[in-house]
Amino acid sequence: MSDARYPFTAVVGMADLRLALLLNAVSPAVGGVLVRGEKGTAKSTAVRALAGLLPPIEVVGGCRFACDPGAPDPRCPDGPHEGAAADRRPTRLVELPVGVSEDRIVGSLDLERALSEGVRAYEPGLLAAAHRGLLYIDEVNLLHDHVVDLLLDAAAMGRSYVEREGVSVRHAARFLLVGTMNPEEGELRPQLLDRFGLTVEVAATREPEQRAEVVRRRLAYDADPEGFAARWAAEERALAERITAARELLPEVVLTDAALRQITAVCAAFEVDGLRADIVMARTAVALAAWAGRTLVIAEDVRTAAQLALPHRRRRNPFDAPGLDESTLDETLRQHADEQSDDDPDPDGPGGGPAGGPDGSGEDSSGEDGSGEDSSGEDRGGEDRGPQPDGAPEEAPAPAASGATAPQESAPVGAGEPYRTRVLKVPGLGRGAQGRRSRAETDGGHTVRARRPAGVLGSLHLTATVQAAAPHQLGRGRSGRALVLRHDDFREKVREGRESNLVLFVVDASGSMAARQRMAAVKGAVLSLLMDAYQRRDKVGLVTFRGAEAALALPPTSSVEIGAARLERLPTGGRTPLAAGLLRAHEVLRLERLRDPHRRPLLVVVTDGRATGGRDPLGDARRAAGLLAAQGTAAVVLDCESGPVRLGLAASLAGDLGGVAVALEELRADGVAALVRDARAAYSTTPTRKAA
Repeated sequence: MSDARYPFTAVVGMADLRLALLLNAVSPAVGGVLVRGEKGTAKSTAVRALAGLLPPIEVVGGCRFACDPGAPDPRCPDGPHEGAAADRRPTRLVELPVGVSEDRIVGSLDLERALSEGVRAYEPGLLAAAHRGLLYIDEVNLLHDHVVDLLLDAAAMGRSYVEREGVSVRHAARFLLVGTMNPEEGELRPQLLDRFGLTVEVAATREPEQRAEVVRRRLAYDADPEGFAARWAAEERALAERITAARELLPEVVLTDAALRQITAVCAAFEVDGLRADIVMARTAVALAAWAGRTLVIAEDVRTAAQLALPHRRRRNPFDAPGLDESTLDETLRQHADEQSDDDPDPDGPGGGPAGGPDGSGEDSSGEDGSGEDSSGEDRGGEDRGPQPDGAPEEAPAPAASGATAPQESAPVGAGEPYRTRVLKVPGLGRGAQGRRSRAETDGGHTVRARRPAGVLGSLHLTATVQAAAPHQLGRGRSGRALVLRHDDFREKVREGRESNLVLFVVDASGSMAARQRMAAVKGAVLSLLMDAYQRRDKVGLVTFRGAEAALALPPTSSVEIGAARLERLPTGGRTPLAAGLLRAHEVLRLERLRDPHRRPLLVVVTDGRATGGRDPLGDARRAAGLLAAQGTAAVVLDCESGPVRLGLAASLAGDLGGVAVALEELRADGVAALVRDARAAYSTTPTRKAA
């Protein structure tokens, strides 16, 4: 297999992505870049291609932490380095797999040496390998939260701190951080989004000619990687030289007080929380000026920096789409333009002109440096910035033709304001993916006990292992400090934490739910539960039933904002096929168990309990509920019945499901009313219930 990488300058389109990557290459202090986009848009290809453009680095020979010979880290665990020989090697690209453990990232005790030689030795992790290089996290939104926190903290501080298992180590960890993600698979929390310096939205071009060029180049690369790379070698060298020149110019760039006031004014105008955005914008604007060959930051640098640094910081909740109001940005810059013009006598600087191209230099249209359009002259135009997503990649079903309104159907009703809800949990102890909802044995929870490994040894419980081996040392002829271990001595940690669940909503959209004020409250409740699912890292699905059938409005996904968008467009009206909705939910859960048997489901049925259609609609609904109860599916019925006279049908349905009924007004976490009973107690008293 060929080792020739795909050339960075051969990437078609995606000017914003290439610019953001190049700015971080010029100034890693910008803080990295998060690339958001649909699958198959060459996000990973562009990131891996960047690594080949970074200049080689000088390292201390034999140092596992890539210390700079000119300024070695005085606290390097492999130090001191005075008088050590220097080596020259390429800049490393370290890729972080999705299932990576905390020990693999920060390093851990070298167990082999600890057990065989009786010494405490530190084995470096991926952060040490990435020092002075590029750390690439594909599908960053699928990593566990505590892992993402650890990575972003190290990137922000430039150091990694390891305090565990008797090891206390601190080492430098400065790297160019790049994360990619598909928003359809789930979002990062706003607090984590804020830790990435820049963000870029990418989408596949809809221009046939550009798409054809992408395919043409990819086929040429696959057929002859070395030959294809050789054809782009000159452009690659020119771009690498430009990166080096911009790095050398960076310390000379001046950020005037007027430009700084523009930056702070923009951040204030968009009501960005904290001051990290101001700092990132300032560093980005300086890097833009250096990339354009200027020593003075101009207004266009500030504008471009805002477009890259602020969109992901505008999110107030998980259903907000990232983006900026261009008119507000332009107006804010105009209001402070007079002060800048007075303070900046030479806005063009030595670079010879304003930043006119998409990467901030006036020369990108030629494509000679590889950061603008390629030499074929294709338009890099507006599709590179990507769409402003509303969280729903698919449109709702088209309405009926003009004048042909469906019978008994009312227009979609907007949802009420979301609120913090009570925590709904799946009973028992699960083994699903880490999250924040139900109790589970996880890899990242707190240690509760030790056990003998049933198969391959997992996380070693060192104390329990030593305690198991200690009574037998005399009989095993121990000599010196080494501990004599046998297979039966090993113990592994059992950790307990929280897991994420599959929360499947089954929503009654029939005529009995169609009262506008009532449906707004119902949608607001479901929206609140969706937000709760987002915060607890759950997967969500949405089944709706109305008329004569049930439909899977949202297949199980980690993208709760898609669920919110589908909910907003949900029409109402018609009969109430409750049994069809429950049977559809049963089928969805059956398929999900085959795909992910460890993820336990939580069924949330949103209904008033009424059922119509067929000879025995309530009997059919009870039988469908019995199927779900027999499978041990944890269920909560959100009782939407209102009025002075209530039939109690939702509570009866909850009993058939073996779950609990929660009145709509009891869902609020800060409400006066309490839940009728704790879900766990109800499940434990149900004879047919078993672990889902």
